[in-house]
Amino acid sequence: MSATLTLLRGNQGVRKPTVRPKSYRAYTQRDFDQIAPLSRLPAERRFAMQVVANVLPFRVNDYVIDELIDWDRVPEDPLFQLTFPQPGMLAPAHFARLAKLMRLDPAGEDLATAARQIRERLNPHPAGQIEHNTPCLADGQPLFGLQHKYRETLLFFPSQGQTCHAYCSFCFRWAQFIGDKALRIASHEAERLHAYLRQHHQISDLLLTGGDPMVMKASHLAGYLEPLLRPEFAHVQTIRIGTKAISFWPYRFLTDPDSDALLALFERLTTAGKHLAIMAHFNHWRELETLAARQAVARLRATGAEIRSQGPLLARINDDPDIWARLWRTQIRLGIIPYYMFIERDTGAHRYFKVPLARAHALYRQAIRQVSGLGRTARGPSMSANPGKIEVQGIARVNGEKVMVLRFLQGRNPDWVNRPFFARYDEDATWLDQLEPAFGEKRFFFQDELDARWPGAA
Repeated sequence: MSATLTLLRGNQGVRKPTVRPKSYRAYTQRDFDQIAPLSRLPAERRFAMQVVANVLPFRVNDYVIDELIDWDRVPEDPLFQLTFPQPGMLAPAHFARLAKLMRLDPAGEDLATAARQIRERLNPHPAGQIEHNTPCLADGQPLFGLQHKYRETLLFFPSQGQTCHAYCSFCFRWAQFIGDKALRIASHEAERLHAYLRQHHQISDLLLTGGDPMVMKASHLAGYLEPLLRPEFAHVQTIRIGTKAISFWPYRFLTDPDSDALLALFERLTTAGKHLAIMAHFNHWRELETLAARQAVARLRATGAEIRSQGPLLARINDDPDIWARLWRTQIRLGIIPYYMFIERDTGAHRYFKVPLARAHALYRQAIRQVSGLGRTARGPSMSANPGKIEVQGIARVNGEKVMVLRFLQGRNPDWVNRPFFARYDEDATWLDQLEPAFGEKRFFFQDELDARWPGAA
């Protein structure tokens, strides 16, 4: 038995999982009638959910249904809101149009056309994901499936990882999952990824994202990551993997057929000196209450990987400072590093989940003061906007004017990082493009350069 698998199987710390193996089964829009607890809901509510699922993707599994959702609290239950489509996610006029067509012919082309037209109005690729972030090789050939927005960090979308164990109803990458290849970001060419990394030694961090790379087989993941152990990739110091699997399918790290192989891959990376960061997505403390989730966290940490947590502030799910404080305290106890509180992006079901920036900052302050210094690693509230990651630092009064204090945590131009700037106070604004410069200025300091170097990015 290898030293790696000895560690993972318990002789040196983390024991083999004590949960029973569970077979993965997914339910999509076509399977609503097979989800037994939904029968408790009124027929009109179930119909409304199917209407919305024509536009926004839906996918759930038995673990989420059986162990996360409190069906006695549905439809208000936050984990139900997190995973099942809700009528208010579409504008009333859009919902009415689809409902009428669905009653006439639920499989008709008119319904499919209407759904497609509505999707196009939901900002499927926010923050210039494709037009401004897609890099090129030295020969000028675009590398679809890669995004290089910040100097040190490259995002990679492996084609085998462009789905999830379940879909978040607010997902800002919902366009990946609706079956339209024109909207999908993905790459299956490992050699193009490696070639780009060879050409760009300023890249220290590679982020695998999706979808969820943890839906991939361990052998496929190894094909992308193990070559990075060669000397020519020494500049790639950190490998990040974005995932919701700890929440939506912790058995991926426990009893799936290749769970041990996956964790052995992680340990090979950390033993070789790579910093492996699991960028775990959490939205509510209840996601970490199950035995399976806690054992998954322990097994991941035993490989030498660190787990950092991030997630957006969402109306109806976690717009309560006590929820965030309990989430961060739970994470600290389990050895997870609180990392980001995000603002919900301006895409998809944004109208249903949005929280005004001023209120978001107040909620963050109320939550962060409830935790110790170890929990105050959580940054936010932060917008991943077109110019960069922008944090709402506070509300202040300067020379008699009430302003919002903002700063760049990341920027398309690294010189913008940590630079503060000011916007006129607006209690209703939910995104950067709704804010106006303070003190009579016509433009924010970065806008001229943004327009010149990234036309149309503002």
